[in-house]
Amino acid sequence: MIEGYHGGRRFERIHFLSSDAPEAEEARARLVGRYGDVHSEEADVVVALGGDGLMLQTLHRFMGRGVPIYGLNRGSVGFLMNEFRETGLRKRLAATRSTIIHPLKMTANTFRGETAEARAINEVSLLRQSAQAAKLRILVDGHTRMAELIADGVLLATPAGSTAYNLSAGGPIMPIEAPLMALTPISAFRPRHWRGALISSKAQVVIEVLEQEKRPVAAVADHFEIRDVALVAIAMDESTGLELLHDPGHSMEERILREQFRH
Repeated sequence: MIEGYHGGRRFERIHFLSSDAPEAEEARARLVGRYGDVHSEEADVVVALGGDGLMLQTLHRFMGRGVPIYGLNRGSVGFLMNEFRETGLRKRLAATRSTIIHPLKMTANTFRGETAEARAINEVSLLRQSAQAAKLRILVDGHTRMAELIADGVLLATPAGSTAYNLSAGGPIMPIEAPLMALTPISAFRPRHWRGALISSKAQVVIEVLEQEKRPVAAVADHFEIRDVALVAIAMDESTGLELLHDPGHSMEERILREQFRH
């Protein structure tokens, strides 16, 4: 993760997109009327109008394209978004701070022999598919670190995703610049008191599903799901950078820091 000013870049050509919510679509129409709109392939910046769900979809859509994303909150949740205002958009864009985040790469194999790859900006989760708890083995860089975890599941989160599902599951909030991943159990039954681990962002985590057919497990990378997995390998994809823009004083670093002092 790299954070800082964007070096005086100009954002003249803007591509606007919005969620399906009427409030977001109306805001997009007004902004297009005021600032114009270009095709995404010609844009200096993409302005996304909605909530955090739309921001995740937008980051996935433009992954690998090298275009920065600036979110304006027209949704119910806006942790990744900036405050919505119609006026002064180009001036705001010129003053933004830039954060580069990296996704997780997941490779999942099912017990039927299928393989799927996906990337996750927030987290990769393994979740039980049936009434029975999942039984999992966890390896880090080829070494077994937990021979058996019985739980509803387990997740591996990025710093950017540490305030999302990871936090709800009792995992730690990580500073956005931390070279770490958070491995967090979901309703652990055995070992009952294990609260998870912080792992180097350069490590590879492999999760093996034990008793695969009796205790089926799904793997979820953000919005992508594959069921009946036997083994899931996860690593930080540092070759892929995603650029988010935030207003001064509301950077990702500042937002995550504030989140740690909420009470």
